[in-house]
Amino acid sequence: MAVSIPNNVRSAACDAIVDLIDVDGPGDLQIATTSFAEILATLEFSNPAFGAAVNGVATADTITPDTNTSAGTAAVFRIRDGNGDLVMNGTVGTSGADINLNSVNFASGGTANITSLTVTIPAGG
Repeated sequence: MAVSIPNNVRSAACDAIVDLIDVDGPGDLQIATTSFAEILATLEFSNPAFGAAVNGVATADTITPDTNTSAGTAAVFRIRDGNGDLVMNGTVGTSGADINLNSVNFASGGTANITSLTVTIPAGG
């Protein structure tokens, strides 16, 4: 039997997760090389970081770009609250990753910009 989660429950769960980013906020999103060997960019969330979830999907408010990146190849990300505590993490790529960028190659002194970010609680399956 497949589990099915109603939209109102998905939205409540999603809101509970993304609201953690605002603890002593604003939180941030760090993009790094494999295993966080080097942080390439740190982008700051608005406070609140996300709007209210609809049908289990929360959309980020404005994310401030990092205009002084380090050189390297992005592979992973982590989202932290205002205390620097981990809220979520995942992969970075150009397609099929948790966060997809135009390019994973960062230049020293470049700009990292994320124009759209959502967090989704699936309906089940």
